[in-house]
Amino acid sequence: MSLPDGTPAPRAFLFADPAAHSLSPQMHRAAFAHAGLPGTYEARRVPPADLAAAIAGLRVPGVLGANLSLPHKEAALPLLDSLSGAAQAVGAVNTIVHRNGRLHGDNTDSPGLRDALSDAGYSWEQGAEVIVLGAGGAARAAVHALICGEQNVTVVNRTLERAQAIAADWHVPDADFQVTALPAHAAPWESAALVVNASSAGLNDPDQTPLDAAFLTRLPIEALVYDMVYRPAETRLMREARAAGLSAENGLGMLAHQARLAFRAWTGADVPVSVFLRALTLPAGQPEQGT
Repeated sequence: MSLPDGTPAPRAFLFADPAAHSLSPQMHRAAFAHAGLPGTYEARRVPPADLAAAIAGLRVPGVLGANLSLPHKEAALPLLDSLSGAAQAVGAVNTIVHRNGRLHGDNTDSPGLRDALSDAGYSWEQGAEVIVLGAGGAARAAVHALICGEQNVTVVNRTLERAQAIAADWHVPDADFQVTALPAHAAPWESAALVVNASSAGLNDPDQTPLDAAFLTRLPIEALVYDMVYRPAETRLMREARAAGLSAENGLGMLAHQARLAFRAWTGADVPVSVFLRALTLPAGQPEQGT
């Protein structure tokens, strides 16, 4: 695509490995069209060994920036000129913004999750109990999103030491929130307002679940179960939560909101999240989480 004067249209990218399955291109192409802006968005497979060169290529004129997905979100940190507070806190970048040859790293997964939870009806009462399943990068983004909303978070993971590492990173004396790590049997199920699956369970096997269904029956009936996985549209965790009478949502809302925030950072255009959601026609394929 070129502008009327023949110069190339502004470009944005997704760097991931693999990348062909991503839904990001269709969302951002829809956003360019809605905003009436010229621009292209391309998903590129970038093996880890090629990441530094790919990021260096973003510094040329006409490039808006890039999204990063697995396995690049942490490896990109030292390759950038500056980082947002969210990127520093989470320890991961999913959005790179190019400005006059300099590259700024941001993390829109965290605020994207906050917005998606609000859309799903989560009330954000100060001091509410939330259980996060997993202890990887997605879990760190989830914990950051929740403590920004002054929620008390319990991290549950098969390897307790990894959950304890997250809790230690966010141990802030006299804060309006607490982050703790507990084995599943000791988590505060009876008082939890929200459960977020930020683990890899379900990514490669739709019948896999991060949680014994018996724990779901201990939750208050008004609790929300949010699965960051969005393929399949209904995971086993969601099915079992609904069978227990609970509300359950998949990660499509988070995917759309984080894309909206990235697009706004690149272009300045605040396209409604509904545009991104309408673009998410899910073909059959492998399960996904994140960008």
